[in-house]
Amino acid sequence: MKKLINAVEDIVKDSLVGVAAAHPDSLRVDLENAVVLRAEEPHEGKVGLVSGGGSGHEPMHSGYVGYGMLDAACCGQVFTSPVPDQMMAADKAVDGGAGVLHIVKNYTGDVMNFDMAAEMSAAESGIRIESVLVADDVAVQDSLYTAGRRGVGLTVLMEKILGAAAEEGRDLDALLSLGAKVNEGGRSFGLALTSCVVPAAGQPTFELADDEVELGIGIHGEPGRQKAKLGTAAEVAEQLAEPILADLDFTGEPVIAMLNGLGGTPLIEQYLVWGEVSKVLAGKGVKVSRTLVGNHITSLEMAGCSLTLLKADGDLLHLWDAPVNTPGLRWGC
Repeated sequence: MKKLINAVEDIVKDSLVGVAAAHPDSLRVDLENAVVLRAEEPHEGKVGLVSGGGSGHEPMHSGYVGYGMLDAACCGQVFTSPVPDQMMAADKAVDGGAGVLHIVKNYTGDVMNFDMAAEMSAAESGIRIESVLVADDVAVQDSLYTAGRRGVGLTVLMEKILGAAAEEGRDLDALLSLGAKVNEGGRSFGLALTSCVVPAAGQPTFELADDEVELGIGIHGEPGRQKAKLGTAAEVAEQLAEPILADLDFTGEPVIAMLNGLGGTPLIEQYLVWGEVSKVLAGKGVKVSRTLVGNHITSLEMAGCSLTLLKADGDLLHLWDAPVNTPGLRWGC
C-alpha cells in the first residue's frame, strides 16, 4: 500500500490542517471536533446547513463548505460516520436563529448519529433542527450499511440546491419541501473498475479480475448487483443509464446530470464516458439541461464512475445556476 500520509491514525486530522492552510480566508477548521466551517459563521436569519460523513469521499463534504452550499461539514474517520458530538458542535456554530438543516446520506451510522445529535442539540440549546435523508442509489434496495437505498451522488446536487435556497433566505420548512422534491426526482447508479484501499486495512476492499467491473457499487466498496465483463465506454454508458431510466421516467422536463469519477478515473475517460451517456439519454428522449463532470463524490482511489440524474423544474434550475464559491464547486462569483 502506498499512501501519502504521516500515520494512519492521523489522516483526517492532518488533512484538515491542510484544508485550513489552503483556505484561510474562506474556511475555518475546528480541529478538536473535525468540523469544517465557513469563516464568517453564523449568518443571522439564515438556515444553517450541516452535512458530513466518513472521510475519503472528498471533495464531499468538506469541499462543499462555503457560499451557496454548506455552512459546516462533520468529518468522520475514513468511511466511518462522524459522532454526535461533532454534529452538535457544528449545529451550535452555524445557528443563526432560523434553524438548522441536516443533510444526511442514508447509511445506518450516519442516520443514527445525526438523529441523536439533533435531539441533543435541540434539548441543550433549543435549536430547531430538521433532516433531509438522501437515498438515490437504484442499485440495491438494502445493503450492508443501509435500510433502503444508499445515499450517493444526489447528495452533491442536494447540497448545491438547498445551499442556494438557504442563501436566498428561504425558511426551514421551504428547504424541507425542496429537499423532498430533489429526493423524489433524483436517481444514481455507479460501477467500479477497481477497489480502493482503506488505509487502516492496508489491502483492497474487494477483488476484481482485470477484465471485470462491479455494477452498482457503493461508495465504500460495498458490492453491487453483479460482476460483469468490462466492455467499451459505449457499453459502460448503457450499464450506467439503463438502471436509472428503468426506475424513473426522466422524459418531459429538463434534467441535471452528473457524471462522477470515483477517485481513480482520469478526466479524459470521464468525459469520454459522458459523451456516450449523453447519446444514450438523447436516444431515450431525456433532455439534459445542465451537466457536471468530475470527481465530486469519491471513494479514495477507486477507479470507476457513477451517473446521477435529477428532474429539474424552473426553480431547481434557478437554484442550480445560483452563485457558489466552495473549494469543490465554484461558479457565478
